[in-house]
Amino acid sequence: MDKLVFTALNAIKAQANERQQITNELANVSTVGFKNSYSTALESIRVGGSGFDSRFFSKVVEDDVINMAPGARMLTGRDLDLSLDRQGVMGVEAPNGDIAFTRRGDLRVSPGGLLVTGNDHPVLAEGGGTIVVPAGQKVTFGPDGTVFAQDPNLPEVPAQEIAQLLLRDVSQQKLYRRDDGLFAGAPDVALPNGDIPPGPEPVTVSPGTLEGSNASAMDAMVRMIDLSRSFETNIRIMRETKDIDQQGASMMRLA
Repeated sequence: MDKLVFTALNAIKAQANERQQITNELANVSTVGFKNSYSTALESIRVGGSGFDSRFFSKVVEDDVINMAPGARMLTGRDLDLSLDRQGVMGVEAPNGDIAFTRRGDLRVSPGGLLVTGNDHPVLAEGGGTIVVPAGQKVTFGPDGTVFAQDPNLPEVPAQEIAQLLLRDVSQQKLYRRDDGLFAGAPDVALPNGDIPPGPEPVTVSPGTLEGSNASAMDAMVRMIDLSRSFETNIRIMRETKDIDQQGASMMRLA
């Protein structure tokens, strides 16, 4: 009976990580540029030591690979909004100073003149460094990620190029989620500073639009209901096992 209880308890522990993933998806259904991930899988592990070789238990293996399926596009018309096309990502400065990547394109100019994302990560330029916008300048973007600045009081003066966004194509490689929510390349691909090699496809952006989350609230709710039913089933198994064990002990006392 202890083996049956152990199996049910191990299944409950394995489902806890999946519930965390689903909760995270539900919390980010409306987050700009959010990507869900394939974070958990079950793997059979043989129990070592004395006993039969047929003893196995399931173990949760976390593999937080980013799902790059596109989200819905929203037309905003705002100059500082952009969405990345195909499998492109944009480089930002992580809190620890490394290069990280995101699909979030709701940009703004900070009080210090830095171009930052909606969650305050400084946007990086190709070749290194953050992007500083001249005071009072209007910022626009070209389809190839070129950043332009223009004095709104002098519309007849052409906009001047001030930087090039750090864009990378990841169609041929996997990205993983960092602890801060940003994306990072695989350890065997990422460079020491966190950058990743450019992919084979050119990366373009669509100014004046935003990409929504690719997490589905309906799909997450269905999975949550399935997990809830599975949890109840495992709890029922443990209760039934306890009752059977008690009945067996009672019969042995009577004997």
